[in-house]
Amino acid sequence: MSGVVDAAAAAARLRGPGVLSRLLGAPGAMVGTVVIAVILALAVLAPVLAPYDWNATSLCRRLAPMSAEHWFGCDIFGRDVLSRVMFGARYSLAMGISTVVISLLFGALLGIAIAYAGGRVDAVGARVIDAMLGFPPIILAILIVAVLGVGLWNAALAVGISGIPRFARITRAATLSLAARDFVEAARSIGSGNMRIVLRHLLPNLAPVLIVIATLDLGSAVLFTATLSFLGLGAQPPTPEWGAMLNAGREYVRYAPWTMIFPGLALFLTVMSVNLVGDRLSLVLDPRQKDRS
Repeated sequence: MSGVVDAAAAAARLRGPGVLSRLLGAPGAMVGTVVIAVILALAVLAPVLAPYDWNATSLCRRLAPMSAEHWFGCDIFGRDVLSRVMFGARYSLAMGISTVVISLLFGALLGIAIAYAGGRVDAVGARVIDAMLGFPPIILAILIVAVLGVGLWNAALAVGISGIPRFARITRAATLSLAARDFVEAARSIGSGNMRIVLRHLLPNLAPVLIVIATLDLGSAVLFTATLSFLGLGAQPPTPEWGAMLNAGREYVRYAPWTMIFPGLALFLTVMSVNLVGDRLSLVLDPRQKDRS
């Protein structure tokens, strides 16, 4: 998304008719929505649809190739890769969504607070955000994991914290634009308090912008958390998280490539689909862009 979407105009477009039809008007967004729906369904129904227990081992099936019994083959411990990929969707999506919620919640609060306070608070806050953005997110996340310890949710927390400055910067810019609008000045003139203005006037108009940012950031969050798991800092064995599965299968890629192909393909499809939907959503809510089908 180029620039920051005008918050008030985006809110009007979100409330307007045909938002869903415009969102699904592009083939890419429609395909992305279908893929996301399928992955979510597989994650929710994994206990019912998975052909095997995700952690059931068998020495007789070690690195067994793809077959009618094991569509995605088996890993080094004889575990069914298809079942692990399906259950892995639960962990990867949960970690990605958790990181976005953390970044969105604290980043939006920080951005609104410093922008609405104005003056020296805004100037200092903006410089702090710029300084944090100058620090590579992956290095910041690794430092946080080093302090908290390796683990599934520690990695999600680390990625969430590293994303706060990005959300804060965009929210601050949108809040500064809204705070100068006539409806905010009118609310002040009739005696509305700061909390009422923020809750009744700023947040509803910021919601579409935050939705777009969160959607676009979700794909990166899923990929980021999988990266930490691949590096051994996130999900630990035998958890069937996609990044951890890639890490476990890399030693056998020459002999059993399916141990990496299918978790990698699931990760690719998820990130690609989320990005397709997010890009289309940014066009739908941005009045400066023409809808493209």
